Amino acid sequence: MYPFFKPFLLSSCSLISKLRIDMAKPRILIVDDERNIVEALKYNLEKEGFRILIAFDGAEALKLAGREAIDAIVLDWMLPEIDGLEVCRLLRQEDRTKPIPILMLTVKSEETDKVLGLEMGVDDYMTKPFSQRELIARIRSLLRRATAPCSDAEIFQCADLKIDWERYLVFVGDHPVELSAKEFGVLKTLIEAKGRVLSRGRLLERVWDYASPSAMETRTVDFHISQLRKKLGHMAERIVTVKKAGYRFTMDE
Repeated sequence: MYPFFKPFLLSSCSLISKLRIDMAKPRILIVDDERNIVEALKYNLEKEGFRILIAFDGAEALKLAGREAIDAIVLDWMLPEIDGLEVCRLLRQEDRTKPIPILMLTVKSEETDKVLGLEMGVDDYMTKPFSQRELIARIRSLLRRATAPCSDAEIFQCADLKIDWERYLVFVGDHPVELSAKEFGVLKTLIEAKGRVLSRGRLLERVWDYASPSAMETRTVDFHISQLRKKLGHMAERIVTVKKAGYRFTMDE
């Protein structure tokens, strides 16, 4: 080998190695029109090993999400032109972007506002101002849940209910059922419990990763169960309420 090739080859190998490491890093899309918040988030998240994409409005966020491979989105509620809730609703309508975990940043702290966000498919909330360390912990939690292995069987079937775990597809009979990420998570967790009763607190721990849920957060579980039952039609009877205990999924005919 000619000596003058060695520095070039070493440099190329280092570059390829760096690219491989970068490609393995989770890609987080930050969507916020407050540039100081974006810069602070970008700095702290990159220090923790994430790759960052940035959008300052809803339209740009939708373009990036449709074009890039994104692992999670940190989305501000109050955005110019297209607000965060509408961005979330549109993302949940597309197969490519539907499974992406979304953490909503908001100054709104009322329960009705949070319920509205959950209806649109938000996975988690943080109220401004927020702790950077807590936000990073919540992002990691969302990523863990998103990459958690599915059940041993890729396809689950119980009577008229059929679920493709890997592709996030749910059918009742021949009719597709559109579930939010959290509704899907609740249903999957109940099914995997194999008939055992899960308390509201346990569901919050497993689906939302909340260690010490408040009374308001436990009502969030009831809301999602209610939405699930509406969407599952006659298969809703499989989700059984156990008074003062919680919920279970029954396989009994």
